[in-house]
Amino acid sequence: MTEKFSTAMYMDRGAEQLVEILNYYISAIVEKVLMFGGDILKFAGDALLALWKVERKQLKNIITVVIKCSLEIHGLFEAKEAEEGLDIRVKIGLAAGHISMLVFGNDTRNYFLVMGQAVDDVRLAQNMARMNDVILSPNCWQLCDRSMIEIERIPDQRAVKVNFLKPPPSFNFEEFFTKCMTFMDYYPGEHKNFLRLACILDSDPKLEMSLQKYVMENISKQIDDKQLGGYLSELRPVTIVFVNLMFKEQDKAEVIGSAIQDACVHITSVLKVFRGEINKVFMFDKGCSFLCVFGFPGEKAPDEVSHALESAVDIFDFCSQVHKIHTVSIGVASGIVFCGIVGHTVRHEYTVIGQKVNIAARMMMYYPGIVTCDSVTYSGSNLPAYFFKELPKKAMKGVGDSGPVYQCLGLNEKVMFGMAYLICNRNEGYPLLGRDKEIRYFMRTMKEFLMSNCSRILMYEGLFGYGKSQILMEIEYLAQGENHRTIAIALTKISFHQNFYTIQILMANVLGLDTCKHYKERQSNLHNRVKMLLDEKFHCLLNDIFHVQFPISREISRMSSLRKQKQLEALFMKILEQFPISREISRMSSLRKQKQLEALFMKILEQTVREERIIFIIDEAQFVDVASWTFIEKLVRTVPIFIIMSLSPFVGLPCAAASAIMKNRNTTYITLGPMQPSDIRNKVCLDLNVRSIPKELDTYLVEASCGIPFYCEELLKNLDHHRVLLFQQMESEEKTKVTWNNLFKNFIKPTEDFKAFSLRNEEGNEEVCSLVSGVRLKNLSPPASLKGKGIPPGAEISLVQLDSMSLSHQMLVRCAAIVGLTFTTELLFEILPCWNMKMMIKALATLVELNVFYCFRNGKDLRLALKQNATSFEVHYRSLSLKPSEEMAHGEEEELQELEGEVIECHIIRFSRPIMQKTAYELWLKDQKKAMHLKCARFLEENAHKCDHCRSGDFIPYHHFTVDIRLNTLDMDAVKKMTKPQGCQAKEEIIFPKSEVPKRSELFPENLSPEEIKDKILGFFDVIITRLRTVEEDIIPLESCQCEETLEIVILPLAQHFLALGENNKALYYFLEIAAAYLILGDNYMAYMYLNEGEKLLKTLRQKKSWSRTFESATFYSLKGQVCFNMGQMVLAKKMLRKALKLFNRVFPYNMISLFFQTHVEKNRHFHYLNQQGQESSPPGKKRLAQLYRQTTCFSLLWRIYSLNYFFHYKYYGHLAAVMQVNSALETQNDFQIINAYLDYALYHQLAGCQGMWFKYEMMAMEQIVHLPLKGEGIEIVAYVAGRLAYIKYTMGHLDLAIELGSRAHKLWSLLRNPNKHHLVLCRLCKSLFLKSRYKQLIQVLGWLWDLSVAEEHVFSKAFFYFVCLDIMLYSGFVYRTFEECVEFIYQNEDNRILKFQSGILLGLYSCVAIWYARLQEWDEFHVFSSRAKHLVPQRTPTVLYYEGVVRYLEGQVLYLQKQIEEQSETAQDSGVELLKNLESLVAQNTTGPIFYPRLYHLMAYVCILMGDGKNCDLFLKTALRLSETQGNMLEKCWLTMSQEWWYSTSEGTEDHWLQTVLSLPSWEKITSGKVNIHDVHKNKFLMRVNILDNPF
Repeated sequence: MTEKFSTAMYMDRGAEQLVEILNYYISAIVEKVLMFGGDILKFAGDALLALWKVERKQLKNIITVVIKCSLEIHGLFEAKEAEEGLDIRVKIGLAAGHISMLVFGNDTRNYFLVMGQAVDDVRLAQNMARMNDVILSPNCWQLCDRSMIEIERIPDQRAVKVNFLKPPPSFNFEEFFTKCMTFMDYYPGEHKNFLRLACILDSDPKLEMSLQKYVMENISKQIDDKQLGGYLSELRPVTIVFVNLMFKEQDKAEVIGSAIQDACVHITSVLKVFRGEINKVFMFDKGCSFLCVFGFPGEKAPDEVSHALESAVDIFDFCSQVHKIHTVSIGVASGIVFCGIVGHTVRHEYTVIGQKVNIAARMMMYYPGIVTCDSVTYSGSNLPAYFFKELPKKAMKGVGDSGPVYQCLGLNEKVMFGMAYLICNRNEGYPLLGRDKEIRYFMRTMKEFLMSNCSRILMYEGLFGYGKSQILMEIEYLAQGENHRTIAIALTKISFHQNFYTIQILMANVLGLDTCKHYKERQSNLHNRVKMLLDEKFHCLLNDIFHVQFPISREISRMSSLRKQKQLEALFMKILEQFPISREISRMSSLRKQKQLEALFMKILEQTVREERIIFIIDEAQFVDVASWTFIEKLVRTVPIFIIMSLSPFVGLPCAAASAIMKNRNTTYITLGPMQPSDIRNKVCLDLNVRSIPKELDTYLVEASCGIPFYCEELLKNLDHHRVLLFQQMESEEKTKVTWNNLFKNFIKPTEDFKAFSLRNEEGNEEVCSLVSGVRLKNLSPPASLKGKGIPPGAEISLVQLDSMSLSHQMLVRCAAIVGLTFTTELLFEILPCWNMKMMIKALATLVELNVFYCFRNGKDLRLALKQNATSFEVHYRSLSLKPSEEMAHGEEEELQELEGEVIECHIIRFSRPIMQKTAYELWLKDQKKAMHLKCARFLEENAHKCDHCRSGDFIPYHHFTVDIRLNTLDMDAVKKMTKPQGCQAKEEIIFPKSEVPKRSELFPENLSPEEIKDKILGFFDVIITRLRTVEEDIIPLESCQCEETLEIVILPLAQHFLALGENNKALYYFLEIAAAYLILGDNYMAYMYLNEGEKLLKTLRQKKSWSRTFESATFYSLKGQVCFNMGQMVLAKKMLRKALKLFNRVFPYNMISLFFQTHVEKNRHFHYLNQQGQESSPPGKKRLAQLYRQTTCFSLLWRIYSLNYFFHYKYYGHLAAVMQVNSALETQNDFQIINAYLDYALYHQLAGCQGMWFKYEMMAMEQIVHLPLKGEGIEIVAYVAGRLAYIKYTMGHLDLAIELGSRAHKLWSLLRNPNKHHLVLCRLCKSLFLKSRYKQLIQVLGWLWDLSVAEEHVFSKAFFYFVCLDIMLYSGFVYRTFEECVEFIYQNEDNRILKFQSGILLGLYSCVAIWYARLQEWDEFHVFSSRAKHLVPQRTPTVLYYEGVVRYLEGQVLYLQKQIEEQSETAQDSGVELLKNLESLVAQNTTGPIFYPRLYHLMAYVCILMGDGKNCDLFLKTALRLSETQGNMLEKCWLTMSQEWWYSTSEGTEDHWLQTVLSLPSWEKITSGKVNIHDVHKNKFLMRVNILDNPF
């Protein structure tokens, strides 16, 4: 069983399931034993020893009772099959006779053993038994009532097997049993409701104090701390040490008792040093066994594995010398086991169960007389290989494959000359990633050292896994030079315990002994070097240091150890002082030399090398022994030297010498920070040797590794172990067919500066990495090495840190782990058992101080913090040491109080390391987790909706009406809150006075001119703005939209809680909500990820057909369609949207016949709805509304998709989709839906060129607004319409009106404090002002946009800001933000998922930079950015932003065409024709707004003139000028006029005009200060050259 559950279960769940089964059956056995008057003496894993204590004369009858009990126990297991197909059966052995009890221990802890013939007999009887047998020992058979028992003889044995009881017919067992129990004092008797009298004992402090000695100390602490019993059980990594003692004489307790006592006292003292503990002691035929455990809850320590081995060796050495102990055998194993309570509620014990316990026990028995360990312990100890010897494998009972078994030979370090160099080897093809700052520290210090005669000490401190050895390896390479020598060594944990070990290695290098192959060669070299410095009689002092064999003189044999050490120190100083120092130093007096060379360290030089500086590099310097620290500290006061050390934080206080070095004025002490996300990405690509990785993998590794290289490596190994990673040859993006599954595939690539390193496999092909389908990286268990199993040296891994906390803090961390990586203080307080708020705040403050948690005031602060990891920084220990200790203590107290205040103010808490959260989470057992997840879900679901600013609705309108997903019963307040969202707001109902808001007929009377209508519309918006400003405190929200924060800290965790609870239908509901929310926030990638999560659940739920399931499926496809649309994958989007509509029972036609029929039907419906609009009618039901809202979204996207294609029949499909959108909106009777549909319909007709229709529907939209009772939602609709109209007017080229409307929309949204809508309005307003050349207003709006992007951490707004800044440089002739700043922004954010997966913005940025380089004729840089833009061009999205980008891209291609023609390229003619065709197709597309026509015709004219087509050039130029004049596009008009003059001019232009201009582009500051006239900047425009051809005019 142990093997099956420990090796076969995913995520180490085997031990938990094993214990569930064992507890079920053991509990039943215990209950039977207690009911029949017995009690349990010992638990031993899956075995137990029961006792009936009786007088000799009652023995016959009690044996009958015990046999009856045994047979009933067998009856419990018959025909019952446990989980996992295990058939559980019991073997029972019975014996009768006398036993002895041996009590032993020390003042704080007692243990007991039972021994005697009866104990031996019962063991032998049990060994004879087979499944379902009851075996009586010979003595038991002699003493029993044979007339009552039917037996079966066992061949060659005196013991017998019981078949059944055969009482006489008149026998009454109840009476018989009652009579027997009267003789048993401890039987409950009249207390029939209790199984044990111990349950009803009165409190007895003396007895409790005595019994407490039999309980493990850490368990006693948890009981005292009032930890709930259920929380004592967990799965955790530990190290098991099984000790077996075999005795020379084992018959009598008094004979072996003293030996067991001595062994126990020593074992306890050894374990206590390293926080180990004895869990059990039991006696078998094979001696006395001690089950010792390192890593119990609260006792986890760094270096646990090596400490366990050190303890095992110590115990082995001691016990082997104890009198009467014949053989000592010890087995050590490391791994995850169950630590917890086993047994019945009234009789149980705390124990450990698992495969590793079994392995340790088997190694102990199968390899007697030695200390053995498994392979996990061997590798986890990180000790030198010469400490171990691999043993022959043996087949061990109950262990399938334990792996290699090793004998531990002892833990004494050897001086291995030539083997103490740095462990890492530098790889030319593997750069040091993310440590530029740390290397700069070295280069600066190195320069100072070489230019002066002063010593320098550079110390890098970092936790295990931060890459300290890699940094030193790079430093060793960089430090190589002609005038200095570098010596690098690496220490191990054993070095610390070896006196003078570091100095031994140092002196071996000085004396040239590190390369000697034999001790004789070493002795000869040593003699030559020291003969002039040391009397020959003292040479033998060096024997132990350098492993030589000089004869021992009489003087030395009489010396004490301390005197020997002083002699050695004096000798070493003489050796070091003979190395040359600079001329200036040599001229100084001895006293002045001493002062000048204080605190300097000396590195070793070979005697043959003169005038060389020494650089001494020590890796793992925390293992320098105290004597060596003292010697080093003396050396730095003698000669100049450069010491570079890496070290982990000291466990305690460093020794005085180490502290003095840290405080030295010439010491630079650097605390290493984690690597940045981009460096982790580069590392992953390099480690996997791939060109790109999936975004999901990148996110997982960046988050889970916390920027720690070792964590990243272990996580990758874990993924590879679980076969999660797939590798395949990289295909060109043009060849790859886009499907839903590869929509976001392999987008994450290394940074540009990293691409110089080769990423090819052996065949020379580039590979990409992908993930196995269906894997959930978030749910993978962390690698055992990061949880605490096999903890590397010095590693402060999660479980060690967790166990170092107080029990109450551990409980808080474990509860927080259930909530998730990020959580709110309110939710944590809800699930903490028996805590008050003050306790929680105090505990949280302490844990924040310990860097277990980070706290944030809001979601914005959290997102900002997650963008970048902390960097390395310098620590000034010298300054810190000058502060008085009292002041520092007082400061710490004040700091903790400040932290408590900060925690109270903070709303959001996050684990500083995801590994800690996962580790703490996995300590819970299954049932405990389920209860906690349920608590969390009940608390969170009340707030699982949009924020109050957005009126608290579903992200998918009316979603919760379509499916029953609530855990809690809703009260009326909750119902009101949930029904508010879609326009039923009950408060803040501000109705404008009738005198201020024009009536419907008053606003748009008949026969108004277009100009009058424009004034009326603008006037209406002005009235609204004025009114808003006067009643600001009543209707304007106090804070901006909080939906993103709600999504991250409420809805996302809620979905995960439901998933953990197995409530898949509820989890699916929230995954769809999450996807919809991310689409609203513009995050297509995250929407895609959670739709994939939803798809996995949807497949499991498809068996249950229902209306709600159909709606979920339809919603799923509609959201998929939105993602595909936003990504520019129109074919895929159309397919998804059609599927969704089919499930909504609104099938969209596939052929022309059904198209015309459906069009006729929809037109009739349309007129019907319009006629019914003014009449009162009941609104549709909530479920119907949910359908209609999704339908309008689908139709809105469909008509845009069909408009992209300029084939004639597609316009009919587009028109039908637009009509169906309006009809669905009218059926909803919701004002916003109707107005939005009217404006979409108007835009469709404007793009199609239908003048009358678009105007009609725009007016209908405006009339609908006027008709609204202006409530809170109504005001938002007004603001939306103002912004939407501004967008439409800009698209159609009505720039003046677009600016007027955009300005009013800006005022409205700024008053309503909705940054998500506000930034879009500002972006569009910028472009209108830019084309009108209204630069003062433009810069003002750009300032607003920048402030908004910074305040809200809105990366899209910032990207658009830089897009406009690039446009200003390219087309307006001045600089607002420098080109370098714009490019830096692109480099830093091109992998941002909002920008990367948002079709348009990156296309525009890349294209603008490409144009800049093309104008400068820097074609290599041009191709870099042009190729990036080219990859984005196929992602066609019918949006203004996409067309902005694609027009810029084509402009870059036009400039490249000019280069091709100038160089007389063979492909120039074909490129020109293709380019002209692309430009013409853009003009022909319905979705390309007229605003782009002037630029497109301008480019077409330039292509024509380059191709020698003067006639068409002239035509296109005139068309562009006419359109620019009509639109008021002053920017394009000015450029066109200059181009016309330039192209038609007969005078020769200056070829390098732009190259000269670009160097003198004025900044905006110069313009505003009056140094440059704003009207002169238009002269700075780039003029497209044509003098490469004969002028055709």
